[in-house]
Order: sequence, then structure tokens, then C-alpha cells
Amino acid sequence: MSRISEEQVKHVAHLARLAITDDEVKKFTGQLDAIIGFAEQLNELDTTNVKPTTHVLEMKNILREDKPGKGLPREEVLKNAPDHQDGQVRVPSVMDN
Repeated sequence: MSRISEEQVKHVAHLARLAITDDEVKKFTGQLDAIIGFAEQLNELDTTNVKPTTHVLEMKNILREDKPGKGLPREEVLKNAPDHQDGQVRVPSVMDN
């Protein structure tokens, strides 16, 4: 029994604004069904004594110390800006007046 239908694949493709052919619908239905099957195998694992993790490696304090430093010269920064005025980068307005 398929875990995902062709109609569901068409619906997801529509939501993602993807134009797919009927052949692709059949192909993706089979592929997605296999992926769901692999994911369902995880339900068979006993995870009773497994602590939840946020990262697979035990890393702590891996960031550098936050120290203030000298920034780039304004002229060098503005050199790469497509438009600037009075020492500031100009961008198109995004709000109405």
C-alpha cells in the first residue's frame, strides 16, 4: 500500500509552484513513498534511554571571544556600494511616505 497518493504529490507540486508531468507524478510518488518508508523504520528503534541532543558532537564554547575591533574604513566600504550619499549607503525606499 502506498503511503502517499498521486493526488498528494500533485497538490504539493502545486503548492511549490512546480509544473510536473504525469510521468513525473508517478516517478515522484514512488520516490516519496520510499523516503517515507525509510523514515518509518526509525519508529522501530527503542529510544527509551536516549537523551535528546541538539548537536551530534559535544561542543561547548566554540565561539571566539567577543572583542571590539577596528572596522573597515568608510571609503573602502562605500567603494563597493552601488549608490551612496553623505557617507551612507543609499537604498530604494520600502515604505510609503
